[in-house]
Amino acid sequence: MLIDRRWRLLLSLFVAAAYVVPALAQQPAPDAAAPPGAAVKKPKPKPRPAPAATTGATDPITAAAGGVKPTLLGQYGDWGVYTASPGGKKICFTIAKPASSETTPPGKTRNPSYMFISSRPGEKVTDEVSIIIGYPFKPNSEATVAVGNASFALYTQQDGAWIKNAAEETHLIEAMRGGDNAVIKGTSAKGTHSTDVFSLKGLAQALDRSGQDCK
Repeated sequence: MLIDRRWRLLLSLFVAAAYVVPALAQQPAPDAAAPPGAAVKKPKPKPRPAPAATTGATDPITAAAGGVKPTLLGQYGDWGVYTASPGGKKICFTIAKPASSETTPPGKTRNPSYMFISSRPGEKVTDEVSIIIGYPFKPNSEATVAVGNASFALYTQQDGAWIKNAAEETHLIEAMRGGDNAVIKGTSAKGTHSTDVFSLKGLAQALDRSGQDCK
């Protein structure tokens, strides 16, 4: 399933983040299944991640490339564009860290957070948005991503987030291409509110470069 495939990619990134800072909470219980016809992308509950030492991934970029050394295609503003072929299956992805991060109450410790947009031509996946937030989300909560006046609901699972309505993902990408910042807001399992601001400078060029290599 598509959800399984994209979950495995995000899980690799989580492994790299977990290598730096220990996980903050136990895995929450899985949500009930979505009703038939619902346009919701729900990843399966996260399995226990393998230790980073066994995957060979020591940084988020290598982890996102499936544990193999990726090739840098270019750096566009805050967004790096990479390609790799783990297991002979080509992937391209753009990745960035937030330009600023805040928590309420302030000063709460978090793992690193990232946004990445991946394409896997062998699976006919293009510009799939994923976010790793750096803490376990409050169970059954939604996060949001806002670009200008447009706001999109995000489904959350453990420390990952994805667009809730699959039909809106193209609109989110379009908004990000023409926007200045993407603002991610969420709530942790301990009730901490976070706001991460990602600069979108260079993203349009980064996505174009990724699309050229992963047509």
